[in-house]
Amino acid sequence: MSTLNLLAADNTSTLIWIAGIVVFLVVLFVGALFARFAGLWIQCKLTNAKIGFFNLLMMTLRKVNPTIIVRSKIMAIQAGITKSYDISTRDLEAHYLAGGNVPNVIRALIAAQRAKIDLDWQSAQAIDLAGRDILDAVRTSVYPKVIDCPDPRKTNSTLDAVAGDGIQLNVRARVTVRTNLKQLVGGATEETVIARVGQGIVQAIGSTATYEQVLENPDKITQIVLNEGLEKQTAYTIVSIDIADIDVGENIGARLQADHAEAEMRVAQAKAEQRRAEQKAREQEMVALTQENRAQVVLAEAKVPEAIADAFRTGKIGILDYYELKNVQADTKMRDMIGTPERESTASN
Repeated sequence: MSTLNLLAADNTSTLIWIAGIVVFLVVLFVGALFARFAGLWIQCKLTNAKIGFFNLLMMTLRKVNPTIIVRSKIMAIQAGITKSYDISTRDLEAHYLAGGNVPNVIRALIAAQRAKIDLDWQSAQAIDLAGRDILDAVRTSVYPKVIDCPDPRKTNSTLDAVAGDGIQLNVRARVTVRTNLKQLVGGATEETVIARVGQGIVQAIGSTATYEQVLENPDKITQIVLNEGLEKQTAYTIVSIDIADIDVGENIGARLQADHAEAEMRVAQAKAEQRRAEQKAREQEMVALTQENRAQVVLAEAKVPEAIADAFRTGKIGILDYYELKNVQADTKMRDMIGTPERESTASN
């Protein structure tokens, strides 16, 4: 009986030790959790952020950074934007899980409220999730940004345009823009604005009669470009376009005329060379024809002795007739020599 009592006492003491260890571990775990979230929980209580200790624990389980959410919520409450926009803790968590920059959106809403810019929470988070820097966009709405046209980091440092008289002008412009928050999602970026402004300047200069008009009144060029509405479907509103510098370049018109004249001269030379080659070929053909005719004459002359011999054999001509014919030929040759000048006779020989 005593043995059973001792065993029961040992089992009871063992259970007490196990229970004590479990309680100690639970207390240690709760203490660790409290130590981790105590600072954030106290901040929520002091600022009336309305985020409980259990919510902080659940954020960790949902893989949400509670520090970012708490500080963003406190920032919104302290700035008073929660009175204008219904921003709940769930909204902040959802935006964080979607990959958004929660503190940046809250700062943008605060800046927009201070500047009296119409921007709500839904639009701000949509712009942020689209990959745009919403805070920079709000700042650009308050303080317009200056863009160089063309961008010296990507293209040439000047815009090359040609006036109506053929003179090239090298232009550098500066475009002052303000962010259009309503078109920030889906609107074209700075590259589109720079390209449109450059195209407008080149077109406006090309429509002027002389380059002197551009140098005398560059504001006319910028006014023409502004009236074209280049900011359509872009994320910016163009405030002003200023011509920073204009340099006179080459005389493109004269160079084109010189190139055209040179091209025509080469064409004329080619045609003359073609005609000369044709005449040379014709000359060679005539030389060949002359040689052919001479050959025929020689052949004909070779037949004369045969004809005379045949005449002697047939009795159609006698010896006296032959000598008389030779005398006529000699007389004719002598008359030709007397009638031909000495220079021509020498040349013929």
